Amino acid sequence: MNTTAQQPRENSRLPREPARVEFIALIAALMGLNALAIDVMLPALPYMGEALSVVNENDRQLVLTFYMLGFGLTQIIFGPLSDRFGRRRPLLIGLVIYAIAAFFAIFSPNFTTLLALRLVQGMGAAGTRVIAQSIVRDRYEGRAMAEVMSLVFMVFMVVPVVAPAIGQLLLLTGPWWTIFLFMSALSLVIWIWAFTRLPETLAIKNRRPLTLGAITEGFRIVFTNRSAMFYSIANMFVFGALMGFINSAQQIFVDIYKLGAYFPVVFAMLGTMMAVSSYLNSRIVRHFGVRRVSHFALTVFIVFSGLWMFTSLAEPMSLPVFLSFLGIVSFMFGWTAANMNSLSMEPLGAVAGTASSVFGFTQTIGGALIGLVIGRAFNDTVTPLATGYFVAGLIAMGAVLVAEKGRLFGVSATYARSPAKS
Repeated sequence: MNTTAQQPRENSRLPREPARVEFIALIAALMGLNALAIDVMLPALPYMGEALSVVNENDRQLVLTFYMLGFGLTQIIFGPLSDRFGRRRPLLIGLVIYAIAAFFAIFSPNFTTLLALRLVQGMGAAGTRVIAQSIVRDRYEGRAMAEVMSLVFMVFMVVPVVAPAIGQLLLLTGPWWTIFLFMSALSLVIWIWAFTRLPETLAIKNRRPLTLGAITEGFRIVFTNRSAMFYSIANMFVFGALMGFINSAQQIFVDIYKLGAYFPVVFAMLGTMMAVSSYLNSRIVRHFGVRRVSHFALTVFIVFSGLWMFTSLAEPMSLPVFLSFLGIVSFMFGWTAANMNSLSMEPLGAVAGTASSVFGFTQTIGGALIGLVIGRAFNDTVTPLATGYFVAGLIAMGAVLVAEKGRLFGVSATYARSPAKS
């Protein structure tokens, strides 16, 4: 259901609302900048470490972690700003910060400077995550929102599929810093797209004042909603497991399985599987409901990551067996992420920007730290990663049980009433 098709625009010079397909593509591109900033770096980590004299191989993962910390910390600011000033201006400012930080990273004289610029780049990207999700909530609700978010995730997952290959290609044509030049240029292209094609989706009458009282009240509404908060916590742990894989992927595929230049190909296969999963989720969620699909997916996620962990403890794991387990849990991730995001946002439409910022902050910071713990536990085996997935899945299930008061596979009244199609 499109809830804002006839909302008044602030200014007749602003672009008109794009068609659904273009809207999904643009939102996915905005969110994809975040995945790009992580996954395109993976092939370059060894070269970056060598060029900037990084001694400890695990320290190279900080290039990812510092970006995620900046990305998470600033989301708490962008939310109230977007609820006050609308979605467009904070979004465009965030994209400019992202582009500038990526450009100046080219000239980093040492690893510390690079990490500082990655932190700033993440801060700029925070606006794209918070505001893109708020824009979706402005326009859709219920199963329609879950369906749109699944389609966004499907397009968004193309980025992890192609990003490592893009990074590898850029390394063949130039030094490691060409990756930052590419990110800066691409973010400017998306800025132009958003500036010319994305209208303001938050009506003036729905904006909240930027006062301490209003901000505090917005946060109170979010933090006191048990279901929304605990679904966000569940998503944080599932995302943390994924970050653990991303942090250690280069070491697993190159150091353990000796894939070398074929590492981006395998990574792309996994990304494709997650994209297919997101597409299928957009088809089945309208029939089975958001809760049933996400609860089923999380259950399968836990069972197979547990089997993966115990198998890895028994004997060294071959690449086909490793990819089988990782593929199944990655497929289930596509059925949990979009749905749990929708379940978190659904009851908080009145404070969508603030809610998105709170959930983005907790999921990104928490997920980055969880992923850092899992990644730095790497010991030349896949056991730490499998264990991280299993434990994270169990904790996520605990949070879902709290959100649902101990009941699984139910259908809320809100979602039962939501139409199947937007």
